Amino acid sequence: MNHNTQPGIVTDDNSPSGKKYLLPLILITSLFFFWGFVHNLDPVLIPHLKKAFRLTDLETSLVDFSVFIAYFLMALPAGYVMRRWGYKSGIILGLSLFAVGCLLFLPAADTRQYIFFLGALFVIACGLTFLETAANPYVTILGPPETATQRLNFSQSFNGFAAFMAPIVGGKFILSGVNYTDSELAKMLPQAKEAYLTHEASSVKGPYLILGLIIILVTILFIFTKLPDIKEDKELIDSKDRSALEKIIHALRHKHLRWAILAQFFYVGAQVCVLSFFIRFVTISANIDASEASWYSGAAGLAFMVGRFAGTFLMKYFAPNRLLMFYALASALLTSVAIFGNGAITIYALIGVAFFMSIMFPTIFSMGIAGLGADTKIGSSLIVMSIVGGALLPLGLGYISDLTENIQYGYSVPLICFIVILFYGWKVWKPTQIEQEVSLNG
Repeated sequence: MNHNTQPGIVTDDNSPSGKKYLLPLILITSLFFFWGFVHNLDPVLIPHLKKAFRLTDLETSLVDFSVFIAYFLMALPAGYVMRRWGYKSGIILGLSLFAVGCLLFLPAADTRQYIFFLGALFVIACGLTFLETAANPYVTILGPPETATQRLNFSQSFNGFAAFMAPIVGGKFILSGVNYTDSELAKMLPQAKEAYLTHEASSVKGPYLILGLIIILVTILFIFTKLPDIKEDKELIDSKDRSALEKIIHALRHKHLRWAILAQFFYVGAQVCVLSFFIRFVTISANIDASEASWYSGAAGLAFMVGRFAGTFLMKYFAPNRLLMFYALASALLTSVAIFGNGAITIYALIGVAFFMSIMFPTIFSMGIAGLGADTKIGSSLIVMSIVGGALLPLGLGYISDLTENIQYGYSVPLICFIVILFYGWKVWKPTQIEQEVSLNG
């Protein structure tokens, strides 16, 4: 029996970095790819559904709202499942919901009701909440605590690879490249208009059917694969006797957790704003069509992936908060270029933003749960709940875009977010203070 040096965790292995952890780490890392892939189909869905249902920017932001409100609503239930039945059960349940949500795209396309697409996305996101609640802390446990941040950044790098692949695949199979203005649609015969809109709505069926079937196979693989038994020690088991509210209050005594929740709220809001509206943004700022823009969106995903790997490497030489601060500053400056520039420079600026914001989620997450001990799982759930920023802040972007009739001005929302994250890394998170807090709070 090996007692991992992270308080509150007991692992059944002779070495925290033993070969026994290799296959589980590979399987868990694959989850980062799959949820990254489905998330990064949203930048394709937004302009596609805008065209198919003739939506405003505010209405299309409901795509992100449906996804990220699920994180807020399901984060605590997901944490409860992990505490009650363990990581593996939570992962299997999450994958099952993920698969069901993908398959719901088929009846949604047949009915051609926007609300049904939003419902399917909500179910997918409920599954992703379970996966992220389990996978992020699980990766930090599968190895030495001192390399937990590097390991989590490495696994999250495959999320970046998915961000590269998804817009290209989605752009090829979902975006038709055929666009009609409202006036052109009004002049079409009813049968022709109906055929066009039906085709646009139905183009999502193939990609989501294939993804759903793949997730079913992955679920089966997890069911029949033995994962390391990650258990809670006596201190953590005793904490179950407290009410849910008491657990939350106890966890929030940690100042660095409170600030991590706030920083993650703004980071996820910024990421969703930048990437989800990427295609819509560059079609306006650089005057290119959506199909071509999807390739640039893929390039942004590639930059995101490269940024994750680069960040993992740089973590060896720079303190996480210092690297976070520098990346937030670069992101803020490049977002300013995107807002006030025009033409190709705005595309390259947003691709640069994708690179520099790449390390923010796993870095804020690992900084937030550092030294929480018995509060690690509830702390993880609270940080996952802060992903609700991805539901709320894009609504602000869409509103500003519709109000000003200029989506570039809407990007002032992620600009503010990066400034908040810059402040978090610069003034708030101090390693020595974390150590003092842990020794005082236990």
